[in-house]
Amino acid sequence: MNLLIFGLGYTASHFAARYGERFAAVTGTFRSTAPHEKLPDLPGVARLAYDGLAGSPAAEAAIAEATHILTSIAPDDGGDPVLRHFDRALRQAPKLQWIGYLSTVGVYGDAGGAWIDETAPLRPTMARNAMRVDVEKEWLELGRGKDVPVQLFRLAGIYGPGRNAVVNLKRGTARRIVKPGQVFNRIHVEDIAGAVAAGIEKPGAGPAFNVTDNEPAPPQDVVTYAAELLGVTPPAEIAYDEAQMTPMARSFYGENKRVSNRRVREDLGYMLRYPTYREGIRACFDADA
Repeated sequence: MNLLIFGLGYTASHFAARYGERFAAVTGTFRSTAPHEKLPDLPGVARLAYDGLAGSPAAEAAIAEATHILTSIAPDDGGDPVLRHFDRALRQAPKLQWIGYLSTVGVYGDAGGAWIDETAPLRPTMARNAMRVDVEKEWLELGRGKDVPVQLFRLAGIYGPGRNAVVNLKRGTARRIVKPGQVFNRIHVEDIAGAVAAGIEKPGAGPAFNVTDNEPAPPQDVVTYAAELLGVTPPAEIAYDEAQMTPMARSFYGENKRVSNRRVREDLGYMLRYPTYREGIRACFDADA
């Protein structure tokens, strides 16, 4: 099996690091404008420059050899750059057996704090997530045309080593913004990797999976727990209406939902290593201490 990863960033590189040995060869794309020394240290993973701005003969050659493709590149204003540049190569790929697309639970929009699952209507409230809905459909259509399974992994807020509340507290950037009734799901990056690996083992399942933790929680609770682990006083609470935030940060608070991961557990048979933020933040504390 040959794996091609479009977008060898934080999440996909964790998958390659943990499960890359399952494949005979692994190739991952990176932005040609990024300093090479800042890329993850992934022995055995071939690097391929692709900045999402133009096609690449080398990428087309990699597609032709791939049995599995995992794509984590977000849409731009024109849609999905991978589909835009490599639609023909993907449709002609002779060895392709599976496609995984990393999406977002943002495709559901706001549910007023209610529990939802993959059967919920897709009603995104933000333009970037509306684009995700369109891109999901395009990947599914491509898969149907080739008779190749496509699995959509809808991710909650991603955290893990180097990107978590413990690190934010140490840097002095953590804030406890309180909006009554607001909760978020989140997911440890290692559990994203595990869910994707489980999907590859069961390509007929799906096509959509909510990759989230078991316990949607107020964001301020996560910061408080991280402060307890560090033995420091948590930052003072800030009322949502008084908080200074970027438009993007504020947009996240405009959606409130509790997202079920039942399909990941039951259909893929994957049990989370970090079922709540407590286990996940504890692991981050140990890793980033």
